[in-house]
Amino acid sequence: MYIYNVTTNIEMDIHDTWTQWMRQEHIPAVMATGKFLGAKMTKVLTEQEDGSHTYSVQYTVKDRATLQQYYQEDAPRLRKTAETLFGGAAFSFRTELAVVEEFQAVYPTATHLLFTYGTLQEKEVQLGVFSRTLLGMDDELSHYRISETKVSGLYPTLEYTNEGNDRIKGKVYTLAPKELERADWYEGEAYKRIQVTLASGKKAWAYMAINQ
Repeated sequence: MYIYNVTTNIEMDIHDTWTQWMRQEHIPAVMATGKFLGAKMTKVLTEQEDGSHTYSVQYTVKDRATLQQYYQEDAPRLRKTAETLFGGAAFSFRTELAVVEEFQAVYPTATHLLFTYGTLQEKEVQLGVFSRTLLGMDDELSHYRISETKVSGLYPTLEYTNEGNDRIKGKVYTLAPKELERADWYEGEAYKRIQVTLASGKKAWAYMAINQ
């Protein structure tokens, strides 16, 4: 995952107009391109001697190829609008950041363990479902295998075999109750949530197809 960071210094006399435009028009327009997963607008707290303000907007994007596509298809138009409205009174510089690793605090209310073996391990899916990425631990589920029959012909599901040699490798995540509800929503009516015992001895939730 990458972060496209835009840092802008704003002269004092256009501050209110610029921040309103960013919130109501520019950032929504950037997100409407469909290239980015999310955006965060922050203000630098260091005071400037000339009374100007500095803001940083961080856009998350799944890969650099998508960011390059944004540069080619959307950036010239959006930058031209900003220059027309504010000219040199808003000076920006841009930085590309590669996410090396992410760490999350375990919430006090995060009491549910979820064993995953499919798309819920993907960071882009986690951001869409939970609004955060999850820190998972490797584990295994014995006496199950991935079924040859897929849900809607596309999505994997568990199949109970009662054979000790059958094992599924996956990731275990700790979720808050509300996040578990979001996982239920994501998996949809084609799946049911069951409780399983993992190779580590932990009891966790897992999803399998209703008809399994």
